[in-house]
Amino acid sequence: MSVAAHRRVLPEAPTRRGWCPGLSRPMPTGDGLLARVHPPLGILTLPQARAVAEGARRFGNGHLDLTARANLQIRGVSEATRGPLARLLEAAGLGDTRADGGPQRLTLTSPLAGHDPAETFDVPTLARAIEAAGLAVAGLPAKTLMVVEGRPGAEMPDADAYVFSRASGEVGIAIAAEQGFHDLATCTENEAPAAIAALLKAFARSGLRRMRDLSPDACDAMEDAGRLALQAQVPSPVRERDRVRDATSPESAPPSPQPPPAREGERGGVTSDVAPFSPPAGIAPLTASQSVLTVDAPFGRCTADALDRLVDLAARLGAKEIRLSPARGFVLLLPAAAQADLVALARDFIVAPDDPRRSVAACTGAPACASGSTPTLADAASVAEAFRPFAVDGRAAHVSGCAKGCARPGPADLTLVGRDGLYGAIVGGAPGDEPAMHLPIEAVLERLGRAKTIGLAAAFAPDRARTDIGRTRRPA
Repeated sequence: MSVAAHRRVLPEAPTRRGWCPGLSRPMPTGDGLLARVHPPLGILTLPQARAVAEGARRFGNGHLDLTARANLQIRGVSEATRGPLARLLEAAGLGDTRADGGPQRLTLTSPLAGHDPAETFDVPTLARAIEAAGLAVAGLPAKTLMVVEGRPGAEMPDADAYVFSRASGEVGIAIAAEQGFHDLATCTENEAPAAIAALLKAFARSGLRRMRDLSPDACDAMEDAGRLALQAQVPSPVRERDRVRDATSPESAPPSPQPPPAREGERGGVTSDVAPFSPPAGIAPLTASQSVLTVDAPFGRCTADALDRLVDLAARLGAKEIRLSPARGFVLLLPAAAQADLVALARDFIVAPDDPRRSVAACTGAPACASGSTPTLADAASVAEAFRPFAVDGRAAHVSGCAKGCARPGPADLTLVGRDGLYGAIVGGAPGDEPAMHLPIEAVLERLGRAKTIGLAAAFAPDRARTDIGRTRRPA
């Protein structure tokens, strides 16, 4: 999706982002404290999943959030229950990994990592080595994220850095730039951890929060750090000469990761031609002996009881673990012959790939979030149904309680930002962009109905706003 340059609008002081919450340091929200659980590699054993459900029920309000980084959040924790919750989950092997303010979990991998036959290197092993390297780097920003993807050409979510499969079979390392990616290194699977450790140390020394904010000189310094780390592992001068030649030759330079190629859909929407990072909802074969069951939590929320029911199903079907998906869902790896009752699962989860709720991101909103002024979860359900014709074409919407945009910080085809009980409408932009108008949810739904005929841009044109609320609230 091509989006014009954004005019960033900073959230008002009461709505600014807080820290990255963990178990030892939960974050205050509108419904109590929020404690985030960071499962190693996004994988829960069945006993660990039961411990999370028990903790949410006993020490929270019974509600769980699934995040876009494949973590879990327990809501409604109190000062009296935060300690018992942390002890319960620490005993289950889900405690915080560091206390210095750095990332509790550094890597993000596909839910199928280690099992997808298209992978060209051992993703889980490399991700664990990167996690270990990151723990040794002081001063690493809390939100630092590295995507590790072993399938050549697969879709990759937004992150600071990417460790990916080259067409040559080697491992590529790149970082996000303001536009696209900055290619840093090509190496073998065994060489990658040392190179990545050097890159992380160089980034920590920069003092910046995001790699995409690095200056060209800082990017060069990171590239130099990675090259020196690789040279220390290369005993042969001839091999190093060949590596430098291959990396600098325009004819043979391997491509850096790119956003998934897209094509215009029948109605102008965008659909991807590459393998998705997360499997779609439903059940599908993976190999001759294994199938994949994926269920998504509607708008990233489920209950402790729903998680318990999923654990019961996993045990009955022979799954040994539950994997978290960045699409805010759960993935089970099952024997090929396993049969799941999707009708029963649909009471708690999204089980169909064409469910329009999969195309709408939404945060918790009011009253559970102190920054929100609109009931985003209820409104998102209405928006999803009205958005169905656009979801079919691969378009995305975002219903945000405030300009922070926690559920989807980046742009969407339609972004609705709550403020003072209304929604600022932004077509093709991000939550922090300047809205063209502010509308009540009823007017949003009415315009979505019109958009089926005239398109989103025309339906949400600013000059129509006066007929809806009597003013546009457009900037002077």
